[in-house]
Amino acid sequence: MVEGAQSAAERPRARGSPSSERFRHPPGEYRTDSRVRPGGRRQGAGEGRTGGASDTLLASAPMRVVDLDRDMRDVIPTGTSRDSEFLFDRMTDCTLGAASAGGARRILDVASGFGQDARALAGEGAFVVAAEPSARMSALARMQEVESDTARTEHVRAWGDALPFADGSFDAVFCKGALDHFDTPLAAIGEMARVTRSDGRVVLAIANFDSLSCRVARGVDAVRQDWLGRPPPRGRRHYDVPHDHFTRYELGLMREQASAHLTVEAVRGLSLAWGLPAWSRAVSRLPQFAARATLETFDRVARVLPALADVVVLWGRPRRAATTSA
Repeated sequence: MVEGAQSAAERPRARGSPSSERFRHPPGEYRTDSRVRPGGRRQGAGEGRTGGASDTLLASAPMRVVDLDRDMRDVIPTGTSRDSEFLFDRMTDCTLGAASAGGARRILDVASGFGQDARALAGEGAFVVAAEPSARMSALARMQEVESDTARTEHVRAWGDALPFADGSFDAVFCKGALDHFDTPLAAIGEMARVTRSDGRVVLAIANFDSLSCRVARGVDAVRQDWLGRPPPRGRRHYDVPHDHFTRYELGLMREQASAHLTVEAVRGLSLAWGLPAWSRAVSRLPQFAARATLETFDRVARVLPALADVVVLWGRPRRAATTSA
């Protein structure tokens, strides 16, 4: 979200935005203080009391509404269909390729989840730090490292908008498929820029909710309901923003927020038509080589028409003004 000026395309922020008071506590330790008024100012011993029942009530601190036990059980499986597998593979290849380009050896993965991307880069010899606020997901990531005997990464419990690292600590920072889960995405991009070297790179991979697929599906559903009088389809449609997302991203908003802290160097669209049941069925019926060729052709179209792509990956250098936290 743009601080102080909410875009019409965005969802409202969760009640109780975090105040600067939260950032004074160690990562993972977020306390409330009954003397803190909304806005962050502490209340004195005699302030705010008006007598009667209100004597027993004190304002509580602003609190962030999040799920620190999130474990991705509700996330779409990456291999349920050919088009899903292709999209997620392309998203990973493009994001990690951009992050490791130019010989980047110190890399930060923001909202690292199960840590699979961090492990992949560590396996190529990079020093990788995985920053993730969910203790459960970090524990699962560590467990997978032990079980698979893969390259180890450094795990840090941290919010994307309050990264506990010095300015210019990393050659590259990336955030894959998580920015729309942040309640303060603009501040998070600012933090990613701050901890990246001035000649380094910040890479963002974001789902596009104004893709060709979303537009077609919305149009089809509108015809079904408005023209044919059929009831709306049951369940969440893929063009609906999930309940755990704070922002409905489209290309214009992605550019706007990224440009606030980055000099954007490249924008890549990935995949077309993902999420359309008829498309998924058609691809699944093709011979393997034909399905691959078709998906790659559509992917090339998405590259030059990122506004219609299913996912957009963009990257750039930190702006000089982003040397301090947003």
